[in-house]
Amino acid sequence: MSGRAQLMWDEAVTGYDFGPEHPMDPVRLALTRQLVDAFGLAKDMDVVAAKPAGESTLRLVHREDYIEAVKAASADPGSADGSYGLGTLDDPAFAGMHEVSALIAGLSVGAAEAVWRGEAPHAVNFAGGLHHAMPAAASGFCVYNDAALAIARLLELGAERVAYVDVDVHHGDGVQAAFWEDPRVLTVSLHEHPRTLFPQTGWPEETGAENAAGSAVNLPLPAGTGDAGWLRAFHAVVPELLSAFRPQVLVTQHGADTHFEDPLAHLAVSLDAQRAVQSACRDLAHEYADGRWVALGGGGYAVVDVVPRSWTHLVGIAAGRPIEPETLIPEEWRRQVYARTRQLAPGRMTDGRSPVDWAAWDAGYDPADRLDQAVLATRRAVFPLHGLLP
Repeated sequence: MSGRAQLMWDEAVTGYDFGPEHPMDPVRLALTRQLVDAFGLAKDMDVVAAKPAGESTLRLVHREDYIEAVKAASADPGSADGSYGLGTLDDPAFAGMHEVSALIAGLSVGAAEAVWRGEAPHAVNFAGGLHHAMPAAASGFCVYNDAALAIARLLELGAERVAYVDVDVHHGDGVQAAFWEDPRVLTVSLHEHPRTLFPQTGWPEETGAENAAGSAVNLPLPAGTGDAGWLRAFHAVVPELLSAFRPQVLVTQHGADTHFEDPLAHLAVSLDAQRAVQSACRDLAHEYADGRWVALGGGGYAVVDVVPRSWTHLVGIAAGRPIEPETLIPEEWRRQVYARTRQLAPGRMTDGRSPVDWAAWDAGYDPADRLDQAVLATRRAVFPLHGLLP
């Protein structure tokens, strides 16, 4: 296996653009790539551009009629009428939509192939993580589900156990749906409670089809959950399940929208806690999946203050060159940010909350605490299905 991680990148991914009023501003991708370069991280990685996913690959997850609908809306955006989830406020059609969505999917599939074949220990596609897209519908700013397609490709290549861990603030519903009946795939999603956030799914009782009981794991967190609770919940559920499942590869989704500055959600997580979970995912991949780790981006709508820093930390961790939180951000990048957005960029790679303290689950829990109630509900719903004590 090569000692160098891969950074999947093609400048054309910035064409994934729903328009100037849409919260998913592609500037977040461009600024992240520039910050990665500002820290010189790409010098320690192989920067790889993959081919767009072809129809045979897209059909691993998506229905043929849906793919044709995306193509039609891509060629003539004005023809999208809301069918197949296209032409809506969340997923407005735009010219070239099929091509750039297939490119993002191709980058994630390429990442999975490289890691599975031993060409790289880790691979990152921060343009990916579009986890809401369904087999026959766009949803939640997502057209093609690159995360599900990467997993499906791993199965096609012979993987027998793939674990997917999603820490986006929104439930990873599309990936769960794609593998609801497949015991070879363990999907774990930590997200804000469905009572208070889209897509209103991801309850603890959603544990997979009868023939794949326990393959879906959902931990819905109370609105307002901060660093200590978020990290406590992650470590109370994810490591034990991975230990029991023993994946051959770990795919993770790192939406940055858990952050306290994100405008579309209600958790209160810092950049420092996000970095801690990124590091934990790397360590878990090495402990349980022979080091095979595919890391994806996801949501995140504080496009200057949060997303570039969070995903640059992710790239650094995958490259084996983690950036210390107190590191000053290069002044040249800050000037580029202002020139492009007229916003002042942050000065350091921290929110000032590092190190982040959290209480381990095995030290005991408080049955009156809302966070602990959420963790316990998930453990009770799914742990016995894996032979674990709740």
